[in-house]
Amino acid sequence: MERMLHHLLPGEKARVLHIAGGGALRMRMMDMGIVPGTELEVVRRAPLGGPMQLRVKGYYLAMRRGECAKITVDQPEPKQPLAGR
Repeated sequence: MERMLHHLLPGEKARVLHIAGGGALRMRMMDMGIVPGTELEVVRRAPLGGPMQLRVKGYYLAMRRGECAKITVDQPEPKQPLAGR
């Protein structure tokens, strides 16, 4: 299920699909390791639209919510329990 990164809640994991925009911001994100295919986890969100703390490739990263709004991620569908077990 495709979503924007800034919509994820703490504890949710996702895989980066696309980084919108271009120029210096896109290059900065890619330098930090946020490239398509990278898995990340939201650790916490600051109140009142503050930054989000993410775990990417084993390190922690704080990003503004406006920057996170430019990143499209894919979340795995929740697994349904098998019937009859």
